[in-house]
Amino acid sequence: MISVVIPAYNEEQNIPILYQKLTQVLEGKDYEIIFVDDGSEDGTFNVLEEIANKDKRVKVIRFKRNYGQTSAMYAGFQHAKGDVIITMDADLQNDPEDIPVLLEKLEEGYDIVSGWRKDRKDPFLSRRLPSMIANWIISKVTGVHLHDYGCTLKAYRAKLLKDLELYGDMHRFLPALTKRQGAKITEIVVRHHPRIYGKSKYGIGRTIRVILDILLVKFLNEYINKPMYVFGTVGFILFSMGMLALLYLVFLKILGEDIGRRPLLILSVLLILAGIQLISTGILAEMMIRIYYRIKEEKPYIIEKTINL
Repeated sequence: MISVVIPAYNEEQNIPILYQKLTQVLEGKDYEIIFVDDGSEDGTFNVLEEIANKDKRVKVIRFKRNYGQTSAMYAGFQHAKGDVIITMDADLQNDPEDIPVLLEKLEEGYDIVSGWRKDRKDPFLSRRLPSMIANWIISKVTGVHLHDYGCTLKAYRAKLLKDLELYGDMHRFLPALTKRQGAKITEIVVRHHPRIYGKSKYGIGRTIRVILDILLVKFLNEYINKPMYVFGTVGFILFSMGMLALLYLVFLKILGEDIGRRPLLILSVLLILAGIQLISTGILAEMMIRIYYRIKEEKPYIIEKTINL
């Protein structure tokens, strides 16, 4: 079974067209379409409700407010019943006709097939250039080399997504996050269309959030089970530097020199304190990781209403 997960926020005009195209492409297949209304302020939910009442293969999740694309996709993953999950945007810029190609590539033995909007129909300075830079950085940091992390159109083996907990803006890093599970990932060129209805929800202002998320993904992939290695190593280095500087000053004091006005004295104390704090943080992080694996499940969103689920 195929589950198509589509986050939607103020896409009233696009939904009917997208639904029609999806049903044409998926005809003859065992599928479900899960729309997640991310707190839309227009008539998006009314349109979705009307479609879902006519077609039981269409599932609708409505959030009480706007939680963001990551939470919307996470909710879709949690309710998806298919063995394969396709994600795509609701703005008609992704083309449903690329879905069969994604599925064919998945059958070659891959766990994730990521879309690459090679001929992207977005403004260069505000959208494409920041995206190119971000994609290069993400690939270098995570070791998962993709041209287009920001393309929502992807195909996943559902088993990879069921145990993931997504927060913030982590949806674009799903291929990198599944690297820990040994996922086999590839990329294919997909079509991209100009937006006709509605307004883009993204801008250049998200760059800082992306950079911070990159650091988090790096940590999650390599140090989530051993945070002490990160904080402890840096803390030990700073503590050692501070102690060496302090011992040098003690040696000078023994020789009769005045060390009270030396900036090195303040620096050495600061380095020692910083080292102790980081080592302590590493210990606390280790304790939190152990709690993390025992804590009850808690979702980063509140569902107001569902249809056909």
